[in-house]
Amino acid sequence: MSRLQEKKVRLPGLNLPQFEPVLKQAEDKLWIYDSLRKKDLVLTPEEWVRQHWINFLIQHKDYPRGLFSLEKGLKYNRLDKRTDLIVFDRSGSPYLLVECKAPQVKIDEKTLRQAMVYNQQLNCPNLVLSNGLVHVFFRYSEPEQKFVQTREAPCPPKQ
Repeated sequence: MSRLQEKKVRLPGLNLPQFEPVLKQAEDKLWIYDSLRKKDLVLTPEEWVRQHWINFLIQHKDYPRGLFSLEKGLKYNRLDKRTDLIVFDRSGSPYLLVECKAPQVKIDEKTLRQAMVYNQQLNCPNLVLSNGLVHVFFRYSEPEQKFVQTREAPCPPKQ
């Protein structure tokens, strides 16, 4: 934990591996450096979860950094929506959709419906719903023609 975290704010512990994010205080806000977008972002509870997932997938699951897309815009019923985190496979097809919520937000059917709405356009075969404390994993089963719950995050896309 950085000195800034110890002195200024108590960030919630998550059920993901710890890492040492680059944090700074400016404009009366706490900021976190996003190494994928290469910029500082206001540290919201949802961003805290998203940055942990980015770290986990890259550092602990060996996902290639270049396959990530964050807060990708899409349209649904003429409404602008944004996904939290998408990982593409090496051919450029969506592979994994991660829907992040703040730690105090319950992962429930509403969260699943939101992810499924996004996935209608993306067609990711793997979904993760997470508030940083609870993680729910799904993969599309061809034989069953539906998403089935699994026990862990999917392995990175194959070469």
